[in-house]
Amino acid sequence: MQLHDLKPNEGSKKSRKRVGRGMSSGHGKTAGRGTKGQGARTSGGVRLYHMGGNLPFYRKLPFLRGVGFTPHNRVRYAEVNLDSLQDFKDGSEITPEILKEAGLLKKGKMLPIKIMGRGEVKVALKVKAHKVTEGARQKIEQAGGSIETLELS
Repeated sequence: MQLHDLKPNEGSKKSRKRVGRGMSSGHGKTAGRGTKGQGARTSGGVRLYHMGGNLPFYRKLPFLRGVGFTPHNRVRYAEVNLDSLQDFKDGSEITPEILKEAGLLKKGKMLPIKIMGRGEVKVALKVKAHKVTEGARQKIEQAGGSIETLELS
């Protein structure tokens, strides 16, 4: 098969409707626009979400900046997955400072650490983090490691 042999599947391409090409085409004279009125005029028609004089749906919704409700006291965490902890040696202690030195945290403000469960742990690690998911906790403890939960400051 070569490039000139390729063709689309049967029925996947449909030729566009050519309107205003004579009465015998079935789409002549008014070209499917009906007679008179706003929709029949050139550049006529209504904008998107027009509801004919009713209060538009998007104006009925409560006005909030951003999307949804954002609680003011929400804590953002720096997420670290288990697969990024594989390079550490057996018995090593993992703290937020060590993760920062290893380049596993984004630069800038130091956020509390949350250990996530993606990946596997083959060595026993002593993990000190602010939060640990249940799956990550099981994997670390199965490998012979321990977890210490730090207080949020």
